[in-house]
Amino acid sequence: MTDYTWHIPDPHTQPEFYADIPMKRLMAFLVDTVVILVLCVLILPFTAFTGIFFFPFLMLLVGFFYRVATISKWSATPGMLLVAIEFRTLSGERFDAQMAVMHTGIFSAALVFLPAQFVSAVLMLSSARAQGLTDHMLGTVALNRRATA
Repeated sequence: MTDYTWHIPDPHTQPEFYADIPMKRLMAFLVDTVVILVLCVLILPFTAFTGIFFFPFLMLLVGFFYRVATISKWSATPGMLLVAIEFRTLSGERFDAQMAVMHTGIFSAALVFLPAQFVSAVLMLSSARAQGLTDHMLGTVALNRRATA
């Protein structure tokens, strides 16, 4: 065990922290995508409906700010809160604003490239801590909230 992993649960001795994380992250992603879609539809009239022409970019932009704002506040998005998971650094700390921006930035860039999403899904399903590509890059992890209480 290395020093930087000391503060997060070990997936072999405390598997309840990582139980069903990939499925929960998928559900959270779907919930958050619906919320972002509704926000974008509400924003459309304020763009004189020209937002329809760049709607995917609008979704990406609104999604970025939505995720940064919620992750920096709760270390989770509303979708993640709904399925009882949250992000932590490998030192066990909740995300601050800087980590929320970095995580969301990499996640948003990966949304644009389908192969990156495939790699992320494979990593979540195959790694001991169910970490996606962004998590591996930043040294972060999603944990079950009930297990952390």
